[in-house]
Amino acid sequence: MKTHDFLLELGTEELPPKLLLKLSNSLKDNFSQELEKLNISSNAIQAFATPRRLALTVSKLQSKQKDQFVEKKGPSTQSPEMAINGFAKSCGVTVSDLEKKELDGKEYFFFSKEEAGQNIKDLLPSIIEKSIKDIPITRAMKWGDSNYSFVRPVHWLVVMLDKDIVPVNLMGLESGRVSRGLRFQESSLSFSHAKEYEHVMSEKAQILVDFNKRKELIRSQILSVAKKNKAEVVIDESLLDEVCALVEYPRAFSGGFNKKFLDVPQEAIISAMKSHQKYFHLVDSKGDLLPLFISVANIDSTNLQVIIDGNERVIHPRLADSEFFWNKDKATRLDERLAGLDGVMFMDSLGSMGQKVKRIEKLSSHISDLAGFDKKLSARAGLLSKSDLLSEMVGEFADLQGIMGGYYALNDGETKEVSVAISEHYRPRFSGDKLPSTYEGLAVSMADKLDTLTGIYGIGQAPTGSKDPYALRRIALGMLRILLEAKIDLNLKSLIDFSLNLHLKEVDRGCGDDIYTFMMERLKAYYRDANIDSNIYEAVLAVSPDSPLDFHLRVEALNDFTQSADSKSLIESNKRIANILKDSDEKNEELDPKMLVEDSEKVLFKATESLSKQLSGNKDYKEVMKSLIDLKDSIDAFFNNVMVNVDDEKVKRTRLALIRRVRLLFLSVADISYLSS
Repeated sequence: MKTHDFLLELGTEELPPKLLLKLSNSLKDNFSQELEKLNISSNAIQAFATPRRLALTVSKLQSKQKDQFVEKKGPSTQSPEMAINGFAKSCGVTVSDLEKKELDGKEYFFFSKEEAGQNIKDLLPSIIEKSIKDIPITRAMKWGDSNYSFVRPVHWLVVMLDKDIVPVNLMGLESGRVSRGLRFQESSLSFSHAKEYEHVMSEKAQILVDFNKRKELIRSQILSVAKKNKAEVVIDESLLDEVCALVEYPRAFSGGFNKKFLDVPQEAIISAMKSHQKYFHLVDSKGDLLPLFISVANIDSTNLQVIIDGNERVIHPRLADSEFFWNKDKATRLDERLAGLDGVMFMDSLGSMGQKVKRIEKLSSHISDLAGFDKKLSARAGLLSKSDLLSEMVGEFADLQGIMGGYYALNDGETKEVSVAISEHYRPRFSGDKLPSTYEGLAVSMADKLDTLTGIYGIGQAPTGSKDPYALRRIALGMLRILLEAKIDLNLKSLIDFSLNLHLKEVDRGCGDDIYTFMMERLKAYYRDANIDSNIYEAVLAVSPDSPLDFHLRVEALNDFTQSADSKSLIESNKRIANILKDSDEKNEELDPKMLVEDSEKVLFKATESLSKQLSGNKDYKEVMKSLIDLKDSIDAFFNNVMVNVDDEKVKRTRLALIRRVRLLFLSVADISYLSS
């Protein structure tokens, strides 16, 4: 079947930079889905995105739908005549044209026909319209006198199949083959063939329409500029994406600012440069901030210095503001701001931020007491952890909360431990983020997360389906990461109950089990991301360890165990034992060594007797599992040579008790019968 090259380009006003990739991917996915629905095959669908355009190219697009055989099942032959006539009419035929077929012993009327596939050229207008219409847009715009709406006003439309224009009318635009270049040039360019799109845009308009290629070009330019300045540039990938979504013709350059601003905490300077100006900052070999920045222009200027001077003039007042905030904030101590937190609402039914920090203080102290950390320092850090929310700096740069609190704490004369704990207590904020580096920071971070989790869950705002407006899944996972990766052995259920009891009466204090279950589901997701078999998680869950760390150590041991050549036999033996004991009552079992008559059961008894003493209270689960592997031959021999359910009740009870001992030895780690496939 003949195939075509296809091009779609929608020209717009400048698209929101943080949404550009999402918009582009959505258009691609929607288009692909529409082709699939219509049973139209193609080769690669490639998406392109710049600030002023969303585009797609498709290679080897099928010229028409495949002919389809359509069959409709109608009423049974015994149905009323009216029903049969109605079915025939709906198919556009008479009853005599219908077929009769037997189905499940009953005869039915069927209608079948061959439907010719439509040409792709005839289908494309509706495919394009549906693909663009289904792009998720939270805030659509209208423009001019029209009733059309999109994320931004649209200005041109290119739709081509090979060399031909596909007639499409969309949002008041008539399709053509003419696109536009850079805004400041307002040049136009025409495509003679759909497959020329990327090449023509690059060669004639100097626009890299491929987002990833443009991004890597910007990266290389930034690195080159940094090298010229004999400095290292810090490339934030999210900032790089945003800059890439702001420029079509990237040209990186460097500028500088007054060294006096380096007296301000570097995070504040960096935040001002990133959030306001989209600048990349530079550091020396020690990682200290330099009075330099790199920006990316959307033009190749013949007088670059003019652009540099303009950017330097713009950044100066931004940094001056940061300097002003820093000096002003230092005049008020963090503990003097505590009273002001009473006037800041945390959440309805959960009280103020002032009440929250008092709960964090108590939780931090409690956690530190259990974990063996410094209670006093943790409590102090917990109490002061949110005071910087009332500072001018955090009011301007919300991303600096916690960080500035650490600086202000040092300025106030608080200990280094308290300062670091405050600055790091939001960690981990996202997947892959670092944990707090101090015990006090770990305690405050857990306290803050647990307070938020129990409070919001306790007022009935738990996540539902894909909706998680308060990011409780991320919060829960962050707390679990701290417990596992920092190796803090704490009873999770007890912590949840302690936290719930600190809340106002509006919080349901009986939802502890639900919160625990929710967190264990997050733990399951944690292991899934680590490519650990879900059966291993279920095997450990079956023995209900109180501590996530203890749970984790068991998972690691079981994961190692499954790599052993003997594991499969032991897993099946455990499943067999579990099935045998299913209908047995432990109270009726009695392990009487005198009733052991077979050599195989005597050997197994001695082996379990020795291991029971050896492994009692041992929490080195990897070593425990290695020891239990040594039971394989004894267990295999027992089941090969011994019948458990014999007529002699005393012998039967003894043998049931013996295999129960075997099962309990394994249950000291996990229920490995869950590992049976």
